[in-house]
Parts: sequence; structure tokens; C-alpha cells
Amino acid sequence: MASIPTEFQDLFEKQTFAHVATLLPNGAPHVTPVWIDYDADAERLLVNTERDRRKEKNVRNDPRVAVSMTDPDNPYRMLSVTGEVDDLTTDGAREHIDDLAHRYMGEDEYPNPIETERVIISISPERVSHFEA
Repeated sequence: MASIPTEFQDLFEKQTFAHVATLLPNGAPHVTPVWIDYDADAERLLVNTERDRRKEKNVRNDPRVAVSMTDPDNPYRMLSVTGEVDDLTTDGAREHIDDLAHRYMGEDEYPNPIETERVIISISPERVSHFEA
């Protein structure tokens, strides 16, 4: 397992958008822009989504993922992670999306309707690359 370097963990405290690549059932890539979080204690990237969204279905079928992000303050500073989803949980997912809404939108609660239920996708990094110019 790889770790996110300490000097890049600030990307998870900003309004950094990530792009998560999952695999469709036919093996083709599917890329989605997402809000991203990091649990430094567990060394896991966290993506919050709804049950039965395409990315959630994809990772249930094949846990391999790739994530890339660029610093919103410096587009020449980037982080890229490949790994596997090691957990899908609804536990704490509603509170987590509210926390993300606060960071990304300045809202106390996630303002969009929840059609199914929120799910946290936990990603275990296997390879981490980064660059800063």
C-alpha cells in the first residue's frame, strides 16, 4: 500500500476536484469528476456518491480505480493515485456529504435531493505519483 505524501494532503482540505476512473462491465474506462476526501489515519481516499450511480456499480463489479487531481491554486501541482476500493458503506455517508458540501459549497447541508442513499467509496492507494512545478 502507498501513502499520500504529507505535503500533498492539503489538496483534501481545499475545493480540489478529482477525476475518478472506474471500469465499465465491458472493460472500458468511465471517468467522473468528484468531490474528494482523505482519511489520513486509515490512509484511504473517500468518494461520496449515491447507491446505483454508475461509478458505484462499477466498483462493486471491479474494485480497480484511478484518481487524479490538480491543485486549484496551482495547476502545475498534481496528485495521481491508482488503487482498489476496499469498502463501500452507508455508515456516516449522509454526514460525510454534508461535510463535503460545507467545504465545496459553503453550505451546512448537502442541498441536492438524495434519490437513493449516500455511499462512501473507500480507496486504498497502491501507487501514488505527484508533481509540483
